[in-house]
Amino acid sequence: MGFLNLLEVASVPVIQVLLIGALGAMMSTHYFDHLLSPDFRKSLNKVVFLVFTPSLVFASFAKSVSLADMISWWFMPVNIGITFFIGGILGWILVKLLKPNLKVEGLIIASCSSGNMGNLPLVIIPAICDEKGGPFGRSDICHNNAVSYASFSMALGGIFIWTYTYQTIRSRSMRYKALEAAEIVKIPNKDFDANAETLLLKGEYSENIVAEVPTSDYIVDPENQSIEEQGQSSVSKKGKESVWHRLIEVLSQLVEELMSPPAIASFFGFLFGAVAWLRNLIIGDDAPLAVIQDSLVLLGNGTIPCITLLLGGNLAQGLKSSSVKPLTLISITIAKLFILPVIGLFIVKAAANLGLLPLDPLFQYVLVLQYAMPPAMNISIMTQLFDVGTEECSVILLWTYVSAAITLTAWSTFLISVL
Repeated sequence: MGFLNLLEVASVPVIQVLLIGALGAMMSTHYFDHLLSPDFRKSLNKVVFLVFTPSLVFASFAKSVSLADMISWWFMPVNIGITFFIGGILGWILVKLLKPNLKVEGLIIASCSSGNMGNLPLVIIPAICDEKGGPFGRSDICHNNAVSYASFSMALGGIFIWTYTYQTIRSRSMRYKALEAAEIVKIPNKDFDANAETLLLKGEYSENIVAEVPTSDYIVDPENQSIEEQGQSSVSKKGKESVWHRLIEVLSQLVEELMSPPAIASFFGFLFGAVAWLRNLIIGDDAPLAVIQDSLVLLGNGTIPCITLLLGGNLAQGLKSSSVKPLTLISITIAKLFILPVIGLFIVKAAANLGLLPLDPLFQYVLVLQYAMPPAMNISIMTQLFDVGTEECSVILLWTYVSAAITLTAWSTFLISVL
């Protein structure tokens, strides 16, 4: 294929995302009577999460994924883990160099490490297969494989996002709220103030400890125990409880993610794809329950347009704010959309040369593209959850996704020509 043909194949899916996303952004404004209002977006997001996406994932996996495929894809979870690890290092370097406000620290690290592993690949990768003269073989086979790869990526990415990224956002948010509370609430005991400040800077002091100091900790007991000893004892107990609480929270979040509808659909899709007699129940013209597969395919077809409209509606919030410095936005964009994909390309090529990857070039394309994806949209959900940095998050997501429209086209064109 010539360069112009490669550019056309790579750019069409991105342009489709831009057009539908722009429509979603317009639908969230007063020009369309706020048709995509925040409440409606929440409701539609639930429908996509609970119905459309699981249907698409199951239908794709059951039809095109076998037990041998699952074994041969073992490098994908390793690859996603590497993207989070290296992206986290790049984000940490930016924090040290830029020295931003504590409110933005977690966002910078999360934006560099956590890519959109599901929704965006689910839109872009199958669309490349649908182009005439596509580079990855027959359109139908390529499309099924692309949806399977993207769905598997989404299931795995969700686990990393709701563990690693969740804790990154949470820890910085708690530190920020604790320091913010410490400036408002003044504790009488000077010794305790110094101790509290130290704990706050270490990120071990929650806003509840600062804002709601138990009076019993400052009453001298009958054995004449000092106020300072009681305060330190209380803080020590709270610190231990905090660590244990954090561990339980992480494990519960991981279990919750594994029990999410897309993850459950992935499991059953794998099961039906791997077990021949289950597969024959729903797949094929003579399958007795083929109507179930057809219904799921019909529901799954609503996933991509709804996701893209929601993406545009959510990003529109970033147009109303200028709360992040331009240097921060430029740094995140360079680290996430340029430096990380270059590192990822070398890693994937090295794995391919060592014989660790399937021969399918589409699989390698997906692996490299995982490094080039803009930040995960779930980051905005986390900032809303902790009520810290929501405005800044909208700005970062808006400009990184605008930049990704150009970089994804460039990377796709380059990867198609190389792979």
